[in-house]
This record gives sequence, C-alpha cells and structure tokens, in this order.
Amino acid sequence: MSRPVILATARLFPETRALLAALGEVVDNEGTEPWPEEERRARAAPAEAMMAFMTDRVDAGFLAAAPRLRILACALKGADNIDLEACRARGVAVSLVPDLLTAPTAELAIGLAIGLGRRLREGDALVRSGGFAGWRPVLYGQGLEGTTVAVLGLGALGAAICARLLPFGCRVLGVDPARAAPAGVAAATLEAALAEADLVIAALPLTRATRHLLDAPVLALLRPGALLVNVGRGSTVREAAVAEALASGRLGGYAADVFELEDWALEARPREIDARLLAHPRTLFTPHLGSAVEAARRAIEARAAANIADVLSGREARDRVA
Repeated sequence: MSRPVILATARLFPETRALLAALGEVVDNEGTEPWPEEERRARAAPAEAMMAFMTDRVDAGFLAAAPRLRILACALKGADNIDLEACRARGVAVSLVPDLLTAPTAELAIGLAIGLGRRLREGDALVRSGGFAGWRPVLYGQGLEGTTVAVLGLGALGAAICARLLPFGCRVLGVDPARAAPAGVAAATLEAALAEADLVIAALPLTRATRHLLDAPVLALLRPGALLVNVGRGSTVREAAVAEALASGRLGGYAADVFELEDWALEARPREIDARLLAHPRTLFTPHLGSAVEAARRAIEARAAANIADVLSGREARDRVA
C-alpha cells in the first residue's frame, strides 16, 4: 500500500518533518516564499493531508484541485483565509492550533507600543547616521507609565495585552461589546476610549463588523497625537485612512505587525502597503512576527502535525473546528 502524501506549504522545522515522515511521504516548501498558486494546487493534487500556513487561501476551487485531501491542519490560530463551509461540504477536516500564539503576540504588541512611543526607529537611524556625538535634547517621546491605553478586542490576545500593560502603571480601557473587561481594566465604548486614549492597541479578529473598523470617521475620534498599534488583523484598519491621519497630525504614530495585503480571502485588499506609511518617520513595522518566537513556532508545527496524525490514524483531529 502506498504511503499517504502530506503537503506542507512552508518550510518545516526538522523535527516536524521527521514527525510527518513517520506518517507518510512529505512534500514541503523548502524556501521562504510561497509557491505560485498553480504550483500549490498541483502539489496538493495527491495529498491526503496538508499543513497550512498564513499565506494559504483554501476555497472550493483549491479543494477541487485536491480531491484526496482529508485533513487541513492549520499551523495558525485563525481561519480567515479558509472557507470552512467549503471544507465541510467536501468532508475535509480543518484544525487550528490551540492558544500557542497569544503570549508572544502580546509581548510584541508591548514592544511595538514602546518602540513607537519612545521613537526607537528614529533613534536607531540617528546613531547609525554618523552624526551622533552624544546626548542632545531631541526625540522626546511617550512612555507607558501614567498613560491611558485603549485595547480594542478583549479575546485571548486583548486580555493578554491588558495584563502586560497594567504593571507599567497604565490606565487601561477595554473595548469589546461581547466580553467583560478583565480585572483592573475599565470597560468603555469605542467612542469614549478613543477620545481619552494616549495609545490604542487593536487586537481585533477580522469579521464583517471589524473590517475597516478603524477608518477615517473613527480615527477622527482620536485625541490629537494619539498612537495606534495593530497586532490583530490587517484589514481591521484602513491603511489609507491611517496615512491621511498621520499626514494631518491627528494620529501621532502608527505601528503594525499585520497588513491589509495579507488578508488573502479579500479580493479587494490592497496588494502593497501604502507608500505614505512606509515613508512616514512616525511609523514602526514588523513583518508579521507575532508568533515568531522559535519555541512557539516549534510547538505550533508539532500541534498541527499531531492533528494530521490523528486523522491519518483514523481518529478525530484533536483541534478540529470544521
């Protein structure tokens, strides 16, 4: 009997590959760039299992090109780019990893907030410029102590961010109509929070209600000079509106780890980051590094591999969501 083909669309850690190789024939992407769509579908044709990553979009068309697929084990927490109904209709199990990404992403949110407020990007550039000769009265910024911080979204990520903000001596406002505010956090409406906040951290999932929530009319509610950090999903923010708010001075700075161009399931998404954001000195960006802590990434892949092992062994995927 031939061994099942297991497809992994991104480069795997050696131990993950070894786990999967014990189950079947592994076909993985050894580079850092995603395969072109035509190649991805061709490689998926014989696969019975697939480990999917952030760059994958799985819809009815892709599933038609992968007729043998039984399990789509996502090495990520969200299913924004996965058509779950199409998977259910085809009988393809879908699993997501449990909460292995929250802590590192919350840490990065705090890092971006400090980096943006304390103007680390500009300071680093000054030191590297060759013109630094010691302290000068320049680049005064904003710390966390004594500030009011609005956290938008109080799911696991938002709650973890709140817990990390409180020891800095911040007054934390939580905005989430569906969840109670954690201990030490004051519940607030979006309008009230934006009017009071020195810093806003968006930790929102991407839904119909949150897509482009932070658009021009909402950004206009911000206190002049407030800072905005986005670590949830790129398309919860309209980047063109952020660029305009920076240009007008309404927004004092913008940091992000997520971008509109990454939300592959949205056909109308921008294909590049607004050039005005990239050029603005009061921006700070990381390339979706929220879970990019090596120990966390190893654990994520191992858990996704365990779901593949479940299905190929005739069991229910332990983290099945569809």
